[in-house]
Amino acid sequence: MLYYGGLDLTYLVFAVPALLLGLWAQMAVKTRFAKFDRVQTKKAVTGAQAAAILLKANGITDVKIARISGSLTDNYNPVTKVLSLSDSTYSSTSIAAVGVAAHETGHAIQHNVGYFPLSFRRMLVPVANLGSAIGPVLALAGLGFGYSAQMEAYLPFLQLLTNLGLMLFACATLFYLVTLPVEFNASRRALKILKGAGVFTDREETDGAREVLWAAAMTYVASALGAVANFVRLLLITRKNRRR
Repeated sequence: MLYYGGLDLTYLVFAVPALLLGLWAQMAVKTRFAKFDRVQTKKAVTGAQAAAILLKANGITDVKIARISGSLTDNYNPVTKVLSLSDSTYSSTSIAAVGVAAHETGHAIQHNVGYFPLSFRRMLVPVANLGSAIGPVLALAGLGFGYSAQMEAYLPFLQLLTNLGLMLFACATLFYLVTLPVEFNASRRALKILKGAGVFTDREETDGAREVLWAAAMTYVASALGAVANFVRLLLITRKNRRR
């Protein structure tokens, strides 16, 4: 760890930018969705109808469209093949709602065509959840017990424990990084198929949806940056303490 005047420089360099970007992205999503939620599509197509049109246009017949409560809680589950649209999206005819619905439909299309980053992310889910929950705990526990004279005989095991914690947390970090191409690709697919299927008829609609989806994508960028920041800080902590 690097300190200057009592300040943790590694935290300032790695974690603070991710935190600020995350706060900005969350605010941007809300404000841009609210802005384009007030602008209706020319064809008055709802989010659910847009999703159905896009699924049909891509030859997908085994995905169910369901309504769920909440706002911007939309998601696609590749295991159950259910495309869940929130209250703010399902029956709304706004540019924002249709854009969000199309983005989630983009994930269904990714799944249908076997988009590798999506498949790889699914494979990472179990170990990523485990790594996020206990990775740092194992790494720091291995270091902490290593300071005890009574545990000196177990030092190789404790070093292994630290390395295991780092590896698990690295997998969690990788999950966030792999999420980026998945989300950006889904947005690109969404904008392309909305125009190609005739749901959007002019540039104003496409540009509005792009603004909403771009802001949403920045939340994933912030999450990835935060994961990398935490992993780098944990790595620096373990390396510094090993040199003692």
